[in-house]
Amino acid sequence: MLKSSKTLLFAVSVTTALLFAACGQSPDADSIIQTAVAETLAAQPTATLPPPTEALFPTQTPFQLTTPTLPPLGSPAPQGSSAKFECAKASLQDESVVDGIILKPGELFTKTWYIQNTSPCVWDTSYKIVFWDGNIMGGGYYYNLPQVVAPGATIPISLVLTAPTTDGTHRSEWKLQTSDGINFGVGLYSAAFYTEIAVSSAETPAYGITNMDLVVVREPAYGCQPANMVYTAYATFTTNGPLEFKYMWRQQDSNNSTPQTVTVSSATQKTFTRVWKLGRNAAQNSNRWFQIVLLEPVYKEYPPVKFEFYCP
Repeated sequence: MLKSSKTLLFAVSVTTALLFAACGQSPDADSIIQTAVAETLAAQPTATLPPPTEALFPTQTPFQLTTPTLPPLGSPAPQGSSAKFECAKASLQDESVVDGIILKPGELFTKTWYIQNTSPCVWDTSYKIVFWDGNIMGGGYYYNLPQVVAPGATIPISLVLTAPTTDGTHRSEWKLQTSDGINFGVGLYSAAFYTEIAVSSAETPAYGITNMDLVVVREPAYGCQPANMVYTAYATFTTNGPLEFKYMWRQQDSNNSTPQTVTVSSATQKTFTRVWKLGRNAAQNSNRWFQIVLLEPVYKEYPPVKFEFYCP
């Protein structure tokens, strides 16, 4: 009821003011309108607003930053993994720094392995070179491949390493790792590729021949030619430092060589050959052999390597 009366009062006041304005009395009309508005607003009941409330958000677990870690070396890929095992195939073609080289304690050296990608996959730079076993020799636990390697291509993998400070023989083994976390080596058995060094603090290390490998190759490998079958012996000497040595060839038929002198300026491998030709009419058996005899700096007879000659 009060609301209706006040509304009616406001309407009458405004109408009166407009009539005065029509007669030319505008200042009093403005005053009347303002007074009517003020009285109308004062008569309105005061609205009561609810008190403000605190905004609520769903509870959530705080985000925790974790550091990714490599899978343990030597561990198989997890079950159900999409890892491509066919990409984990490689072959060691060659290497620098011969095994058994004598170094000073703490001496820096660069070891290079020439590894062929024998898989059908392209190795990108997400593939890694990972430390596998032995002495890390101051290297990192893993390195990314330095370049992309296509199937069938060979990549040189070089690591700058440091000889340990203690005298003795030390070995450092490494493998490759696919982008899926599969660790793999070289050859049929996926063996680790490695470097093996001897550390000596002596002023004059005991340099010498650390290995001699003798193999015999037949040409042609099968069958018989009208003239001769050629057998070539390959003798590879490995030295652990600068050395002068003397050796000779022996053969089953007593066609021995004269002494041969060899001088090397650093740890290295040297290969020497000797040829034995046999015609179709030669005696056919497996009694023939080549042998290497080391004459200096120490005398040593290496085991003879036998070969067969059969010509049907």
